[in-house]
Order: sequence, then structure tokens, then C-alpha cells
Amino acid sequence: MGIAAQFGASSFATASGFPRRTLGRTGEQVSILGVGGYHIGLPSEQEGIRIVRTALDNGMNFLDNCWDYNGGVSEERMGKALGDGYRQKAFLMTKIDGRDAKSAGKQLDESLKRLGTDHLDLLQFHEVIRMDDAERIFAADGGMEAVVKAREAGKVCYIGFTGHKSPHIHKHMLEVADQHKFTFDTVQMPLNVMDAHYESFTNIVLPILTRKNIGVLGMKPMGDPFILKSNTVSAVECLRYALSLPTSVVITGCETLERLQQALDVGRSFKPLSDAERASLLNKTARAARNGEFELYKTSHHFDGTYQHPEWLG
Repeated sequence: MGIAAQFGASSFATASGFPRRTLGRTGEQVSILGVGGYHIGLPSEQEGIRIVRTALDNGMNFLDNCWDYNGGVSEERMGKALGDGYRQKAFLMTKIDGRDAKSAGKQLDESLKRLGTDHLDLLQFHEVIRMDDAERIFAADGGMEAVVKAREAGKVCYIGFTGHKSPHIHKHMLEVADQHKFTFDTVQMPLNVMDAHYESFTNIVLPILTRKNIGVLGMKPMGDPFILKSNTVSAVECLRYALSLPTSVVITGCETLERLQQALDVGRSFKPLSDAERASLLNKTARAARNGEFELYKTSHHFDGTYQHPEWLG
């Protein structure tokens, strides 16, 4: 039995024709694909705004972002896109890097200002990529104190964390949270056709999240975009594979309207892979994936913004 069948990846259609799933224990309904915030900062501002609004108009309601993406430009553009009533259509998430209460609170307030909103549907601790990140976040006067206070003040609805380096670091973060009697609402991690072969979040972390009913946010379905450079699978195959896992939402970068349209088409027509189809894709990627060559977020500092800017951690 494949992992999708084992854990379940059910979805339902909406009036827009774009399917949604339940976001873990929150009960919120989110689109099965979400708009990656980093990529909104790559085209012109006008194009970035158009991408966000087109996604929302077509029922793709989950929006991803981060305090540090493109020096704040990604949040500023998304904030402009959320004007004219679009905020009400969105499930809005952003991330902060601060590990101590002071920097976490400051970054959160800056994000709210850029995004032009008084609250976030979801706030996540970004780049949990070091084994001691958990202890820093949960320490006295750590970032979690500021975020919980923000939730009590109505600035944040739900709390999660994200990282791309190692499933063992994610597992440790969940264990430290348990020690503090805290349950995350969501966890974000790479889930793709190569992950199963090397330092696998799918095999190590995903079963824990499904057991705890924590919302699963899949990211880097195409390795951003290095998996495509392996010439083993297509973009559509990558999206279908990630969507066939028990994710609440798969976040994908759409720096052009054409890329967004591809995501909309895949989402609307999505049917889970059969066990045979899933096995075929894993077989096609096995050799290329064996040492993490095309998962640079695991094997290099290419994606580690806080490695380049440790001051962001506070």
C-alpha cells in the first residue's frame, strides 16, 4: 500500500473548481496547491500582483511568504495584491527568522505592515535547519514566547515551522515541542520525487505529522528547480507526485502567469497517483537522487538565507 493510500490524501471541490483539503487540526480549508512567496518578487511588481490575484480569483487561496524574501519585496507586493478585498479570499502565511522574542516580535510586526493586514492566518518559524534551533525558539525569552503572545493578541491564528535541511532536525523540533507541551498546527518541508531516496522527510517526518494531525505543507516539489535539471521527470509529474502524498497543501513557485496556469490546470484535474504510477516515478529518479545531488537545500548552503545572514536569527 502506497503512503498516500496508507495515510489518506482526500480533497473536495469548491465552487471555483479548485480542490481544497483540511489543514490538519486547524479545520481550515486550503487549496491543494499554494503560491510560493519568494517567486512573487522575481517578475515585475505588476506581474507579481497579477499572479497573486489570478490565483485567488481561481480558488488557489493558500499564500506563502517570508519576512526575508527578496529583502521584503515579496511581502510588499503580496500586500498590494491583497488590497481591494482580496485579503478576504486568502489564507495568508508568512515566516520569521528570529529565534529570540525581541527579533521574532519585530519581524512579525514588519511582516504585518508589509502585507497590509492586522493578522496572519499562519505564522511559521523559518529555516529550522540547525539542531539547536528548537532549544533557542523554546528557551525563556525565545521566539515562541513572542509568537504565542501575538496569537493571544489576535495577530496570529496558527503557529508552525519550516525547514529543508534534515528530517532529523524536524523530528527533534517536534520532540522539543512535546517536552514543552506545545503542538504545532503546521509543519513545512520538502516533499518530492527525490526525497524518498535520500534523508527522507517523507519517510521520517510525514508519519509523525499524520499521526498528530498536524497540517502538512509540502514545498520544493521540483527541487526549486534542480529536480527538473536531472532530466528524469516533468514538472507535471513532480506536482502530481507531491499532491498524492498526504499533504494539506503543496507550495509551488509561480514567477509567471504561465507557471501559475500550469499549477491551476494540474490542481483542477488532479487524481492521486496509483501505487504503480508512484513506484514508476520513484524508480525513474532513484539513481539521480541517491546522494542528494539535485536536492541542494539538503546538501549545500544554496538555500540557507540565515547561514548567509546569521544576524536575522537575533
